[in-house]
Amino acid sequence: MQIGLVGLGKMGYNLALNFKGKGHDVFAFDVNKVAMENIAKEGITTMPTIGEMALAMEGRRVVWMMVPAGNLVDVVLSNLKYHLAPDDIIIDGGNSHYKDAVTRARDLEKLGIHYLDCGTSGGVNGAKHGVCTMIGGKKEIFDYCESIFKSISVPDGYLYCGKTGSGHFTKMVHNGIEYGMMQAIAEGMEVLHRHDADVDLAAVSKVWNHGSVVRSWLMELTQRALEKDKNLESIKGVMHSSGEGKWTVETALEMGVPTPVITMSLLMRYRSQQEDTFSGKIVAALRNEFGGHAVEKKD
Repeated sequence: MQIGLVGLGKMGYNLALNFKGKGHDVFAFDVNKVAMENIAKEGITTMPTIGEMALAMEGRRVVWMMVPAGNLVDVVLSNLKYHLAPDDIIIDGGNSHYKDAVTRARDLEKLGIHYLDCGTSGGVNGAKHGVCTMIGGKKEIFDYCESIFKSISVPDGYLYCGKTGSGHFTKMVHNGIEYGMMQAIAEGMEVLHRHDADVDLAAVSKVWNHGSVVRSWLMELTQRALEKDKNLESIKGVMHSSGEGKWTVETALEMGVPTPVITMSLLMRYRSQQEDTFSGKIVAALRNEFGGHAVEKKD
């Protein structure tokens, strides 16, 4: 299938390669010329503008957006809607707020353009080799695009979640859970480190990942980060956040659902920006391992 792709950041770039590897014909655009040049070397067709990308595609067009949540999504949509036709499809694969997804879908529907909100998980490595996707929108539009989601996801790694907004809502809650899991790992590692600064935390992570109850990809990433830098002495324990943990907490408050673990993990990220902590180093290192998120180096 032909797929237009807008956004060649860490995730979008690797998704383009994933699409291509699964036999899709990709037309890519990004304002970053270096990213465009690099992806072209990988055999991906690049287009100088969104308009020219739309013109190059034949039949019913499917355009996947992979841009940061917020105003930039609306900027891209404002551009796209003037170049697409009724019955074309836009997939927002970024971390947009689910309420924004509902508003955007309603506005596009007035023009006859369909919208799917897709939560995309798996980090930069998953983007290239197999993601986990959570999709919301009209069922018949999902059905038309299902082969795309199936092809780029790991086995059993895609799900139609329901009405518009449900894909991004599911991914939002996923990220809230992720906050809590990483914080628990980080706090445990800090207790071990305080008990004995010479303990081999990478080895602990490795053994825990072989048969223990807490074995997981996050534990594997903890091991990887600690093998690169014992005790993570080269980085600061500053934990940044993309916003989805905060949205999860806000939504839980609106619903009256108690989420103390996720809430406290969010507050610990704010605290880390005031004081360097070992648990902060662990979470910062984990975010760097799975998502390529920047870490702050010590002077």
